[in-house]
Amino acid sequence: MTAPAVTPITERGYANPDVLVDCEWVAAHLNDPAVVLLESDEDVLLYETGHIPGARKLDWIEDLNDAMVRDFVDRERFQQLLRARGIHDSTTIILYGDKNNWWACYAYWVFQLFGVRNCKILDGGRARWMQEGRPMVTDAPPSVTGTITIGPRHDADIRAFRDDVMAHVSAGGKLVDVRSPEEYRGERMHMPDYPNEGALRGGHIPGARNVPWAKAVDPDTHVFRSAAELRTLYVEEQGLSPTEAIVVYCRIGERSSHSWFALTQLLGWTRVRNYDGSWTEWGNAVRTPIERP
Repeated sequence: MTAPAVTPITERGYANPDVLVDCEWVAAHLNDPAVVLLESDEDVLLYETGHIPGARKLDWIEDLNDAMVRDFVDRERFQQLLRARGIHDSTTIILYGDKNNWWACYAYWVFQLFGVRNCKILDGGRARWMQEGRPMVTDAPPSVTGTITIGPRHDADIRAFRDDVMAHVSAGGKLVDVRSPEEYRGERMHMPDYPNEGALRGGHIPGARNVPWAKAVDPDTHVFRSAAELRTLYVEEQGLSPTEAIVVYCRIGERSSHSWFALTQLLGWTRVRNYDGSWTEWGNAVRTPIERP
């Protein structure tokens, strides 16, 4: 079966088209020593069942998160992680994964916290690569050591904490809840078809608009929608403005990082922060206000 055609990335009107690459570009750079592919999946066992040739695994649980503190790893551990993946300062990093790249976008967002700017997303991720009938392998690439230098993590510009969100709500700021409508309405604490867990209370943060993350992707091709379609989704349908401060959130910050990517990297909005504490924190915290329809 032939994969459905897609509009070339450069013709979709993005503010920063260079943050995406297509499968053809990746296929042409599989043996390029200046390019490192990292696969980040929701299913942390999926990589072993097959991955793009030469790709290295990035486990979002073990690699990016501190096991003792609900936070990300520190600078030293992040630097060690990337060096162990063979990454240098000059390396171009291509991130991709399952579920239309939501965990790849999560990894991309974490990389931005550390100032790693030479990152791109494989548009369509695993699903598009397989849809095009491209090769998958089970062999892990040989171990190599990189020399990248990572600076201090800087959260302020693109990350929001609970107190930041409380102040944002009090000031009448705009929020986007990217969870499913059932979660937004308080009927579920997790996505449909998943165990219903994660918070004591259901609902949404006061004033938040519900724009499920997956709307930013074409379900047939798995690639991001055009800039015009994204503006319809966020501006025309929700009345959001590219100049105002916006906080996006979900359950633990992974789906909202996908929406953050669409808003900031593809549309070029500069005042969007991801609240990765999200509903797991907000729905459990004492004296945090919620709304239900």
